Amino acid sequence: MSASSQAAGDNARNTADKPTPAYRRKLFWVALLYFSEGLPLGVFYDLFPVYFRQQGVSLADIGLLSLLGLAWTVKFLWAPAVDWARHHRRWIAAANLGMAAVMCAFALGGTGFGTWVWWAIGCFTLLSATNDIATDGYTIELLDRHEYGMANGFRIGFYRAGMLAAGVLLIVSGWYGWTWAWALGAAVFVVNGSAALLAPREKPRAGAAPGLLRDEWTLLKQQPAFLLALGLVLGGLLWPVLGPLAKALGWSAVQTVSGSWWFKGALPVGLMFAGAALLVRAAQGPRADELRQGPVFGAWVELLARPGMVAVLVFILTFKLGDAAMGFMVKPFWVDAGFTAAQIGVVSVNLGLGLSIAGGLIGGWYVDRVGIFKGLWVLGLWQALSNLGYAAAASVVPLVPAGTEVALQHQLIVYSASALESFTGGLGTGAFLAFLMAITSKQRATTEYAILSSIFAFSRAVAGWAGGIGAQEMGYANYFFLTFWLSFPAYFLLPAVKRMLERPPQA
Repeated sequence: MSASSQAAGDNARNTADKPTPAYRRKLFWVALLYFSEGLPLGVFYDLFPVYFRQQGVSLADIGLLSLLGLAWTVKFLWAPAVDWARHHRRWIAAANLGMAAVMCAFALGGTGFGTWVWWAIGCFTLLSATNDIATDGYTIELLDRHEYGMANGFRIGFYRAGMLAAGVLLIVSGWYGWTWAWALGAAVFVVNGSAALLAPREKPRAGAAPGLLRDEWTLLKQQPAFLLALGLVLGGLLWPVLGPLAKALGWSAVQTVSGSWWFKGALPVGLMFAGAALLVRAAQGPRADELRQGPVFGAWVELLARPGMVAVLVFILTFKLGDAAMGFMVKPFWVDAGFTAAQIGVVSVNLGLGLSIAGGLIGGWYVDRVGIFKGLWVLGLWQALSNLGYAAAASVVPLVPAGTEVALQHQLIVYSASALESFTGGLGTGAFLAFLMAITSKQRATTEYAILSSIFAFSRAVAGWAGGIGAQEMGYANYFFLTFWLSFPAYFLLPAVKRMLERPPQA
């Protein structure tokens, strides 16, 4: 062997033995991007409720703010634009810079609860939903199916880390005031957006590119039932905003009936089911193959044409219903129990962060070992335990006036409930995200995953709105106990889930 050949061989071996830098590993970017995706949700669900409750805003109005989270519900409307334009990293960067601008507006906008607050939070949720679309699509295209378990462990852990990082802002608000907290939040969003531009470039699109929008529109005009069906689904998704909108605009006729059970419950559910039935019929019609090639509605047809998909969509809607129904009222409970913003933040960061990451990693490992189906129902049971933990805490810990010192034993009880929620939340979400990824086609990963996660976000937004009324009327303890039972209706749909997992879509 020549000296040059031997040197080349030595260099190859040295290169092989040298560990891969962290920034070149997929899991590194999964962690960073999902921290970036989780932080806005933490701001929305943790900072805003505490901020407004400390200003004396009622529980009902705080719950009403959660309706702005419907942006996460209807994000599938503009997901095809992200899918078509590609360049996911640029979408992520732009969305984070926009959210930084909203944080600056709060830092400079004073402490009022005027119209500008609704516009600011609405822009924030729209930007966050766009960030979700781009991040989810990028990650699904980046990963292979055999990587879903551990990757989802990292997704859950660092998504939760992003949510819990809002606790740092709570600490800052307690020490230095809300102006500095919002300013620090803006800086973190700028860093997240800048880092996203350094991620590996997007892979070429899997399969054939979608057809032209003009051709799709021509086809849809020949099948108006499909547009009608989609309109019914959208009407059901957006129905919860009609009552508050009528109140704001003074529509007395709508206000009169907006409190009725049939108006709040039966009508939107009926619209969604009627629309879903028509969509399924159109997706299985004689021209379904042509519709499937469309750039906007093709993903809907692709999903709904699969056998048993309607039952699976209802499962997605209800699997985390109990968790979502409790989530928006947890921080107001802490405030009413006498905890300061600094106390809430310290526990969330120091205790919740580690347990959340541990729950996500253990959940991902468990799913890899036993499979997605078993992981769903086993880890879902653990997820429901956190509701019982908070129900027990609320039944023991008294509500006190602001400024009252919380007894040590009461602090320990609430901290234990928080620890249980952080750990079990990571367990259940790991299996749930692996399921969503497994039934998503990589050819339309961005749009399909946006549709599926929008359905999940609908239950979260509506449950948060109902949570404000439920906690106010029933009291924290009774309401938290009720949310425990909301975790179980999804279990009746597990047979359909199993059949769907046995028929994975073609990549």
